[in-house]
Amino acid sequence: MLAVMLAAHPYATVLVLILTVIGLVIGMLGLSYLIGPKRRGPVKDDIYEAGMPTIGDARRRFNVRFYVVAMMFLLFDVEIVLLWPWMLVFHDVAVRGSNVAEASAGLDKASLFGAIAVFFAILVIGYVYDWGKGVFRWFS
Repeated sequence: MLAVMLAAHPYATVLVLILTVIGLVIGMLGLSYLIGPKRRGPVKDDIYEAGMPTIGDARRRFNVRFYVVAMMFLLFDVEIVLLWPWMLVFHDVAVRGSNVAEASAGLDKASLFGAIAVFFAILVIGYVYDWGKGVFRWFS
């Protein structure tokens, strides 16, 4: 009965994926707690980063390029997140020929494609601007 209800719901696979991931995380954490070593000591409890002891203050200044690269990474991550729902709607309209007038306010293939073309044009303009500013020069 539950399988039939889940199969009928459009987000059932997402729910199953989320529950599977939560189960795997809980299982791995539980097994590492039960099976893992329990030794404690001053060397084991010492702070380290990437296997090396810390040197100096953690609050020292970093070059601004690190932050710019991090912001660009977030920008392109968010772009992919925003691209996913558009892709699903476009697939329904273009390939299946579905009428998603309620979801997309009556948009057709051309207007959906135009919207994503404008979205990508803005991203390309930002990318070219960053390139011109020298964000991608790692070594100077």
